[in-house]
Amino acid sequence: MSNLFGFISGLVFGIGLILAGMTEPLKVKGFLDLAGAWDPSLALVMGGAIALGAVAFARARRRDRSWTGAPIEIPNNKTIDRRLVTGGVLFGIGWGIGGFCPGPALVALGSGVGSAGIFVAAMLVGMVLHDKFLSPR
Repeated sequence: MSNLFGFISGLVFGIGLILAGMTEPLKVKGFLDLAGAWDPSLALVMGGAIALGAVAFARARRRDRSWTGAPIEIPNNKTIDRRLVTGGVLFGIGWGIGGFCPGPALVALGSGVGSAGIFVAAMLVGMVLHDKFLSPR
């Protein structure tokens, strides 16, 4: 049952990313180009996602199990440290250069966007390097 729920959730998420334009690098770069031809449409997408996420987390905090019966464990770490800031900066640089963030890149790769393959390969290399050099032992 949890695999079916995961599949349906992922499918809805992917379709939403495609409909919102998050899988189109030029649209994303237009959103990030504050000094040029700024495209604010993704701000509405992000605002909607934040609002939906806030409601979902508020409801999840009142439960101890998910709909599939798995335990709900919401992280409570609020520390802003060098690793968090460095990761955010690297994420932003990758987003600005590639026009993708991880979720939309995987959806774009699945829908045949060639440049997504380069981004996903670089993302995987970064994940391996992180695990090799930065993961707690």
